Amino acid sequence: MTIASVASERRLEVLGYADQQVCTGVPVSRFESRDYGMSQKVTSSLTQHEVVAYATSLSNWGRWGSADRLGTLNLITPQKRLEAARIVREGVTVSCAWNIEAGPDATAAPDEEGGPPQRFMIATGEGLPETPRLRGAREFIGFVFHGYAMTHVDALSHIFWDKQMYNGCPADAVTARAGATKHDVTSLAGGVVSRGILLDVARAQGREWLDPGESMLPEDLEAAENLAGVRVEVGDVMLVRSGYGRLRRTRGRQDVDTSGLPGLHPACLPWIHDRGAALLGSDTATDVLPPLFPEIRMPVHAIGVAAMGLWILDGCDLEELGEICERLQSWEFLFFLSPLRIRGATGSPVNPLAVF
Repeated sequence: MTIASVASERRLEVLGYADQQVCTGVPVSRFESRDYGMSQKVTSSLTQHEVVAYATSLSNWGRWGSADRLGTLNLITPQKRLEAARIVREGVTVSCAWNIEAGPDATAAPDEEGGPPQRFMIATGEGLPETPRLRGAREFIGFVFHGYAMTHVDALSHIFWDKQMYNGCPADAVTARAGATKHDVTSLAGGVVSRGILLDVARAQGREWLDPGESMLPEDLEAAENLAGVRVEVGDVMLVRSGYGRLRRTRGRQDVDTSGLPGLHPACLPWIHDRGAALLGSDTATDVLPPLFPEIRMPVHAIGVAAMGLWILDGCDLEELGEICERLQSWEFLFFLSPLRIRGATGSPVNPLAVF
């Protein structure tokens, strides 16, 4: 039986806002994707219908008021920031971002959407006269940061579910002329400062990396917690390492639409909600690829961002962080994130920092 053959539909009411139309799911224990030409490794019996129902059961709409623009970042209190600052003992900082390779020699990598980042030099140091003695360089830089290649944070305007964003804002509030008129990335002008936790799933399984298309389940997250002696708590920033950064360096950048990516199974969503994570980051696109369900292709984004108001940090490089955590035997740290304040933007490239 396929999803397309399901005739019945039902309506979900999401916390008193507009009704949401969804398709009734069917049990899928192993999804064979014709688009990707590969099988999906799945060990959860969660159905598409149950995942779609998370839009109601895990919704944070109205939790912090009808005008809320921070979503789960409301869980980071001043006290939480003070407690996080006390973690710092070594004075060691670690970047969790990939370099952005731009310029005329840059070629489109197979995991890049929208072409390679562009750099156009407006002023350089070539051929300068003796005077004036003071000169400078300037450039224009342009890129598509959403996708698989660049470390970026998704604003709450990035994802729509049934034509709505988080907290009931209409999808058409994101326009061609003005960009995101609601939930743009300037909601995050104050940045994110909290306790960070690295859940090193690959390390917990004794592996270099998880395979493309492999799902991480709640028990995998808890195994990583237990091995590290940490526990994700309310207001924490939760970073999940699959080892993809090591795979990328070993095998080169892949055509993700063909090869797939490891990622979080949607069964992790109630776990994340119950633990009260303020921000979720990973070393992949967060969702497992190829998709588990054809009607909700990236459920961690769809439910996490649109229903929960969960800020998602995609495409981190967590290899150095994993090494430092193991060397210091500490998987908690002070976490910093500061996006560019671009009015109307649905996210931003970022350089997340962990401080020990």
